[in-house]
Amino acid sequence: MKTKAPVLLASQSPRRHELLTALGLEFEVLVRSVDEYYPENIHPRAVAVMISENKAKAYDDLSNKYLILTADTIVALDDEVIGKPKDEAEAIRTLQRLSGKTHQVITGVTLFHAGRFKSFAEETLVHFRKLSESEIGFYVEKYQPYDKAGAYGIQEWIGMIGISRIEGDYYNVMGLPVGKLYQELIQFE
Repeated sequence: MKTKAPVLLASQSPRRHELLTALGLEFEVLVRSVDEYYPENIHPRAVAVMISENKAKAYDDLSNKYLILTADTIVALDDEVIGKPKDEAEAIRTLQRLSGKTHQVITGVTLFHAGRFKSFAEETLVHFRKLSESEIGFYVEKYQPYDKAGAYGIQEWIGMIGISRIEGDYYNVMGLPVGKLYQELIQFE
């Protein structure tokens, strides 16, 4: 897939790199540090979009040359945002909370070029079966999911054995709603 302006992916996520490559999109990567703060009491969908837009704004100086692509994926349980775990204990607690329940995975995506912004969010419902303590412990020890919202990767072992079903886009749970992004890129250009 070729775009008019070169694409600059503002993400170090290996999953996003993999998905964009599979889409056939040519892109460069540049990551800048951005504050991911958001006010309390806003809907998780708004959080994902707000963070994605804030990331895009950090590239204002490059937006005339590049089509900036940013994304932020969050996990929410009962409208509470669950972040990335800081350590093993927090990863275990997070998976214990998700066990046997349905949660939302929401990815906010922003396209930014030459002063134009287009943001959208995709939501997928993920149903976990009841996980045993040994399953959670094994996964956290072996996969160390500290860089993942909700403390898991759907494409990893825990996704294979623990997720009973999803409603929505699988790739969104990996970190980028590729089908929706493709359509938005066509319309944006």
